[in-house]
Parts: sequence; structure tokens; C-alpha cells
Amino acid sequence: MEAVKGTDVTKRDSDGSAASDRPGMEWISGGTTLMGSENFYPEERPVHRVSVNGFWIDAHAVTVADFRRFTRQTGYVTVAERPLEPDQYPDADPDLLVPGSLVFRKATGPISLDDYRDWWEHRPGAYWKRPGGPGTTINGRDRHPVVHVAYEDVEAYACWAGKELPTEAEWEFAARGGLEGAAFAWGDEHLPEGKAMANTWQGEFPWQNLKLDGYEGTSPVGSFPPNGYGLFDMTGNVWEWTSDWFTSHHADEVDSPCCVPVNPRVTNPDSSYGLGGPGDQFPRKVIKGGSHLCAPKYCLRYRPSARQAQAIDTSTAHLGFRCVVRPQASATPT
Repeated sequence: MEAVKGTDVTKRDSDGSAASDRPGMEWISGGTTLMGSENFYPEERPVHRVSVNGFWIDAHAVTVADFRRFTRQTGYVTVAERPLEPDQYPDADPDLLVPGSLVFRKATGPISLDDYRDWWEHRPGAYWKRPGGPGTTINGRDRHPVVHVAYEDVEAYACWAGKELPTEAEWEFAARGGLEGAAFAWGDEHLPEGKAMANTWQGEFPWQNLKLDGYEGTSPVGSFPPNGYGLFDMTGNVWEWTSDWFTSHHADEVDSPCCVPVNPRVTNPDSSYGLGGPGDQFPRKVIKGGSHLCAPKYCLRYRPSARQAQAIDTSTAHLGFRCVVRPQASATPT
């Protein structure tokens, strides 16, 4: 496990001028690091070098309070609050095309893990202010990450805030906190000195949550120690959107150090579609970080290299986001 190779970069604002600290954000100096992993899931392979320029990133996920300010100032209505368009869901029962979002349904006992629909359901009336559906509330959850936000929603927030969404490379670089090749954002030991370092699932998923980390469901941002870059909850708590379209695996390692991609991003959605599954008519973005529903024996994805596909029309009870600000917009499309 080595420190990420980077340079000492002056903090700069989006116009390239020197800037004082941005409230609630951390400056990540650019550098080169190894991205991906050969030790876990196929979509994380191959390990390959990437370089990113310096950027600012939110120290924690966008919270309920943050998102409330956005909606109050703009009148924005999220995807989960709008009726579904029948032409986008040609095989669906029209009576079911009502506003709502995906909500986790805890099982009552051991079940097969072959079909996620056994613990996820589209619940009418669920959205960011009613995270469990009608009768639930966000009261007392101002510091929790906002959830039930589709890709269109997070893009709208980022635009309002004068920010952008991170690329997968930026997100993973930041999540590693300077620990190149480590399994977790805090190192290689799952529970150092027996201490939970992130909000994840302990026990048998999806029916037995022992809550050894103190939480069932989301936790207030900053409830666990930050990584080496001062960032909270980069893994666990909620998945986070990135701007990259999903591909089934990473690009191959380059042959020469001179050719390491700088600020790589996937800008073509053609390879992102699922095949034969629900929602396969929608392109998919990369989400990162895992969530409070990730368990060691199921979805061990509360790690910097972990990645998953998420259809852009979909919002869930365990998916949020954070934003970045770049001093200069340069990227290498792939």
C-alpha cells in the first residue's frame, strides 16, 4: 500500500485564480494512481493507471438540508415526484406508472439472494421528503444524505450550486485518500481494532442487521472518521452518482507511462445499457461507494474501487451524491 503520487498544487478557483478554502469542500491535489482492483468483482478490472488534475470536492454527501434549500429556491420537482411517461415504459401496467421510488424492504427471515426484487420495491409516494413512502418524514434528518434522487435531479442541483458531478476517476482518486492499492478507504483491515469505519450492513442480508456500527438505514454525514483527504462517507452510507457512463470493465493499462490518460471519463452511453433486464431501455451511469445495505457476504462494495451501474431514470433509498469544482475543464473522452 503506497501513497498516491501527486503534486503540491495551489488551491485555485474555477477561473484558474487562487482561491481561499471553499466552505464544505476539500481540495484534492492532482496526481497519478492505480484505479480498479483485481481482487473483488469483474467490473473493477483491470487495474490501470490514471491521472487527474486538482479539484475541489464536497467533504460529505449533499444533505437533506442542502437539497431543501435548492428546492425552495428553485421550485424544482424531482423525477420521483412526477408521473411516469407510458411511452418510456411500454411493457408496464399504466395503472402502476405513478410517482414513487425504490425502497428497501427488509426480509423477515433468510431468503435466496438471487433476485433483488425480493427486498426492493417501487413504492408510490416515496421521494426525498418521504423516504419510506407516505407517512414517513425527513424531520430530524437534516444532516442525513438526501436520497431518492435520479441523475437528472443531481445534475440540476449541481448546476444550481455552480458545481459539477465527479468523474469516476476523480471520485475514486478522492475516495482513496492517498492510500494507493488499499482495499478500503481507511486501509486494508476491515474493522481496525474492531471499529466500524463506515455505515454498512452487519449480519445476514437482507433480514438480520446487527447494527454494530450503530445505525440501520442512513446515518448523519460525518458520523465516521474521514479518509486521508478529510472526506466523510466516501464508502458506505449511500451510493453516489458520477458523471461517467457505465462500462462492463475498465480500459486496459497503457504500455508506456507517457500515455497514462489524464482526467479520463466515459462520454459515450452506447455501452452502458443493460441487456434483458428491467429498465434496459435507459442508459446507465457509474455509481460508487456502496451503502448501508452492503454486507461482507453480499455486495462487498464499500470500497474505493467498487462500481455499479445505475439507470438514469431510477432513484433509490440508498443513493445520493456529492459535487466537485474543477479549476479547468479538461478531459480525455473514452
